[in-house]
Amino acid sequence: MGAVALQGRVVRLRAVEPDDVETMYRWENDPEVWRVSGTLAPFSRHALMQFVEEQRYDLYRTRQLRLIIENPEGKAVGTLDLFEFDPLNRRAGVGILVYDASQRGRGYASDALEALRGYAREVLGLHQLWCNVGADNEASLRLFDRAGFVRTGCKRDWTLTPEGFRNELILQLIMD
Repeated sequence: MGAVALQGRVVRLRAVEPDDVETMYRWENDPEVWRVSGTLAPFSRHALMQFVEEQRYDLYRTRQLRLIIENPEGKAVGTLDLFEFDPLNRRAGVGILVYDASQRGRGYASDALEALRGYAREVLGLHQLWCNVGADNEASLRLFDRAGFVRTGCKRDWTLTPEGFRNELILQLIMD
């Protein structure tokens, strides 16, 4: 797919680079992130280097795309992922992370999601984006609600947390 660069109103989305491995290593190995990503084990630097290397291949081959979210100063503040890309049914899952709490609440996630929406519809020809969000993740639910995603289902007692089982909501955005 080559270098992808997408510009929102305030953020820039760009392809992952080898220099991002250390940052992704820190983010991916934070147990707080594991709660929302479904991760159960740490990532090695080697695995992340392989992931970055695979990102050079076409989305149609890998079925996933990770973009780095950069703030207006050009600092990497998070990631936006397309996954389970399904060109036949013209849909993909979306996941988003703004890692540093000091960078949250500035509109970066909503701007990144809006830029992705245009790219998904206009460049990839997708009909639908979808995501799964923990029913107790109020910030993510607000983000996706504001972006036009509709809550279409609930997986009851889906995720085991230290506090007990939690529901997970299914959200969809139909784009045409």
